[in-house]
Amino acid sequence: MQALATPWIIATRESRLALWQAEHVRALLGSLSGRPVDLLGMTTRGDQILDRALSKVGGKGLFVKELEVALEEGRAHLAVHSLKDVPMELPDGFVLAAVMAREDPRDALVSNHHATLDALPQGAVVGTSSLRRLVQLRALRPDLRIDPLRGNLDTRLRKLDEGQYDAIVLAAAGLKRLGLADRIRQVIEPAQMLPAAGQGALGLEIRAEQTDLHHTLQALNHRPTLWATLAERAVSRALGGSCSMPLAAHGTWSGDTLTLHALLGHPERPGLLRAETQGQPTTAEGAEALGLLAADRLIEAGGRDWLSSMPA
Repeated sequence: MQALATPWIIATRESRLALWQAEHVRALLGSLSGRPVDLLGMTTRGDQILDRALSKVGGKGLFVKELEVALEEGRAHLAVHSLKDVPMELPDGFVLAAVMAREDPRDALVSNHHATLDALPQGAVVGTSSLRRLVQLRALRPDLRIDPLRGNLDTRLRKLDEGQYDAIVLAAAGLKRLGLADRIRQVIEPAQMLPAAGQGALGLEIRAEQTDLHHTLQALNHRPTLWATLAERAVSRALGGSCSMPLAAHGTWSGDTLTLHALLGHPERPGLLRAETQGQPTTAEGAEALGLLAADRLIEAGGRDWLSSMPA
């Protein structure tokens, strides 16, 4: 009797959205490799700490650290992440083996009573714990009250439905992946609210030494998404981006041309700094160079002073 192949094991958070993402990769990887694929569900510190802003307790890296430990200890072979949650610098020995085709990268307004941002009454309470969203909401509607909102997607929707907020802002991708697109009242265009670097894309992280798995996962790499997100993440990396920095970057393709928009805000100052770069990258390095140029332009626009005065 032929022995069954050893399963690939995917480390994943246990939220409904994270499990959907892991199951999505599980099906694709199983089909590609012909091997069984199992899930290792985990609760991260980012899932456990809900009473403080991420910027105060270690940033979005809290959502990936435990998964990386599972990879390091050999309990799992790969981890599936929302790319916007992945720190700009990975620990030694880890690589992003693939970036998958992007879902809708935009932000979405969810409200039970109001159809758009413009329709919100003066003083309405809007929930988000993203400094990136906060500074852009403040620029669009300085009259709104922006209150913290933590928890997984279902928890955030429940808090809205309980009447704690007039509206909340979430990533459109998560709502669509879970079949909750009908909760979206307004998809907010990037011209109004620029997305986070990597928003809507899934990143597959492995140990660098796993060359066979790395090769297998290349079939899941979506080059336009990879290069756009490399440019976006290069902006954040160059500026030292973290949860305590209101930074946005979003790349879009038109034919062979990649246009990158970047934005920097300040939690304690009005206004937004913006930059735009454009090019036709044919390599990952070329895509990252666009991001570095956008970061330089934000610095030239006054970003150096803003960065030096960011609250800890």
